[in-house]
Amino acid sequence: MTRPGLTRIGLELYSVRHAMQRDPERTLAAVRDIGYRDVELLWSWGNFGRTTEQVRAALDREGMRAPSAHVSPTVLLVGWERSLAIAQRLGHEYLIVPSFTPDTQRSLDDWREWADRFNAAGAAAQRAGIWLAFHNEPDHLTPIDGRVPYDLFLERTDPSVVRHQLDVGNLAMGGGDPLVYLERYRDRYWSFHLKDVVADRSRDTELGTGMLDFRRLLAAVPDIDRKPCYVEQEGAEDALGSARRNYEFLSKLEF
Repeated sequence: MTRPGLTRIGLELYSVRHAMQRDPERTLAAVRDIGYRDVELLWSWGNFGRTTEQVRAALDREGMRAPSAHVSPTVLLVGWERSLAIAQRLGHEYLIVPSFTPDTQRSLDDWREWADRFNAAGAAAQRAGIWLAFHNEPDHLTPIDGRVPYDLFLERTDPSVVRHQLDVGNLAMGGGDPLVYLERYRDRYWSFHLKDVVADRSRDTELGTGMLDFRRLLAAVPDIDRKPCYVEQEGAEDALGSARRNYEFLSKLEF
């Protein structure tokens, strides 16, 4: 038996980053007109030159919410309490680190140290009513000394204070199977990037035109209505056009 599709469909604003750089307010309105109700902000891009209050006002004006934002890993090291206060003001449930700097993910010990930092920062975030989470990139599956560092990080982070965002496309591009990870770590994933990839796994593509079976993937997520799901297509030539087609695909998908 299939069920109706997602109750809310979000857009990771990196998908429309160039339009956001030119005119954040007009682009956000265009995203709202497509049908998106959630967006994921990009603190690491300075929220496209807008202050916290300007972002809050733009979201309110469009009747949208931002359940999460991608942030630099350095915010865990400097000004974490201030970042948590900003997250509260913007209505975030999650602050999500998308990756680490290349020089701090070269060894398994680097990954272990980051996991321990996440556990400490995640405990502080919980006291502020915010979840700290981590997002996967393709190279996180590249073994180091015979071990997949992403697996080590998942297993070393404390599920009581750290959650994870699964980018299904990035996992596939890294050589992994999103369905296998959903089964293995099903209780760790609380947010998703919905990204399709071409058959040779070299780049992303519009949803429904690539190799991933989104009906099976979404059906495999327990309690999905409580977990933010964002469209992300990084390499689209017509970013807003692709965002519209991706929304239409998901809005019609039953699983």
